[in-house]
Amino acid sequence: MKADQHRLSIKEKIGYALGDGAANIAWRGVATFLFIFYTDVFGLGPGTVGLIFLVARFSDGISDVLMGILGDHTKSKYGKFRPWILWTAIPLGLILALLFTTPDFNDSGKIIYAYVTYIIFTLIYTANNIPYGALMGVMTPNDVERTSLGSYRMAGAFAGGMLVQVTLLFLVAHFGNINPKVDISAMSNGTYKVQVESPKDIQHADLSTKNGLVKFMPLQNDLTEEIPTASTRQSLTMTAGESYAFIAESNQELTPEAITMIDQKRGYSTSMYIMAALLSLLMFLTFLFTRERVLPPSDQSIDIIKDFKNLIHNKPWWILLVIGLLFNIYNAIKQGIVIIYFTHYLGDALLSASYLFGLGIASIAGALATAYLSTWFGKRNLFIVALLFSGLMNALIIFCGPEDIGLIFSLGIASEFASAMFPTLFFVMLGDAADYSEWKNDRRATGLVYSAGSFATKLGGGIAVFIIGLVLESYGYIGQDRVAIESAFPAIKMLMSWIPSIVTIIAAGLMILYPLTSKKMGEISSDLIQKRQLSQ
Repeated sequence: MKADQHRLSIKEKIGYALGDGAANIAWRGVATFLFIFYTDVFGLGPGTVGLIFLVARFSDGISDVLMGILGDHTKSKYGKFRPWILWTAIPLGLILALLFTTPDFNDSGKIIYAYVTYIIFTLIYTANNIPYGALMGVMTPNDVERTSLGSYRMAGAFAGGMLVQVTLLFLVAHFGNINPKVDISAMSNGTYKVQVESPKDIQHADLSTKNGLVKFMPLQNDLTEEIPTASTRQSLTMTAGESYAFIAESNQELTPEAITMIDQKRGYSTSMYIMAALLSLLMFLTFLFTRERVLPPSDQSIDIIKDFKNLIHNKPWWILLVIGLLFNIYNAIKQGIVIIYFTHYLGDALLSASYLFGLGIASIAGALATAYLSTWFGKRNLFIVALLFSGLMNALIIFCGPEDIGLIFSLGIASEFASAMFPTLFFVMLGDAADYSEWKNDRRATGLVYSAGSFATKLGGGIAVFIIGLVLESYGYIGQDRVAIESAFPAIKMLMSWIPSIVTIIAAGLMILYPLTSKKMGEISSDLIQKRQLSQ
């Protein structure tokens, strides 16, 4: 049977891509917003949050391997991997909603709640994402077609990520809007006395203006003692009917209509409930639109020990495992610091939505360009070039100040175009590693091979958040203390620029050792097609 007879329809490729769009509503939503939600809204320390992420994701490594084995040995009329997408669609949406729910616990209760919900999230994500990734390896035996499918997958992934990253803060502002009573009286030299009053008790209200340019200095309730800490936004706990006063600095007339007060807890929770429902719907569509076609050798018996031995001796898989871990650390630091960087260092949280939108467009373009570029450079060489270019562009952000918005956007978008190729190539190359194992050992364990993808993603993300927490903690960052936040500006700048870029240099050096060149994969694919024909 010729390779071109294994082509997939556009409908099936799009259907498959919807699944990673759904997964990234969860994954990128968590990677981008959960850290600042935990520190600035839920009230946890950055070091505590970093440790939660690291412990939960490292402990989840065992479940990745077990899920890979379980997927390989699942038998149903829907196949080995598709059923898991169906079974986990609703549970994944529910646990995402619970992550952004804030029960009224004491400090210890909050930490326990965060650990429990986050660990459950990683477990359900594993049960969904490893079978989803492995599904790519059994939809077609054609490695070129798999590369195309990988591009569709990553385009879907980045579209889902862009959806949550771009819209969430606007949804938070909409659903968390307080509509406070506002009184403004002009003072002198562009200063105003602003008094706000909430109709209800709010534990975490965010005061700012619609253009994000006005600076506020809070006053004591008796309006006599000024606290000299000016910023474009202020966070406070409000009691219903009680007045809170600020001195505002503005270069234009300030009116009550320009003042916004956002209940961050209600805004985040309601917004994520909507995202969770959309996630579940997209997972159902992926299940409906995809099919499994590549089966293990007909005479293959269940032998977990032999599958593990084959995996241990699979050199391409080991290299991919470490590289996957490294580029996920890089990407997760970049994603995890964006909201903090824009909210606190640049002083405009909503501007991050435009930045993330630009990154999302660049990600989709990079993912779609990967299949074409890999035919010219080969997957390995393209991976190396993308790593070095992305890391360089990101490192240059260190030279940008708050006034260099255009340059920050340009460097970030250029970096993201290249970094979008990392996961696209990685998951395609895991399919190559599964083919290599079958070619060498006459056994196929696709789910076990693809467990590396989930393990690298989650552990890499956990290490990244731990690094973010550690660096911010070392500079005294406290998410609900403006003075402490400003003292951590150097840490925020480093995390946004050169700290993650160091990782790309290490990964590029390791990729040189990867043995499955385009020529080698052509030989392996042809041999496997012939073997499968003879076994039928």
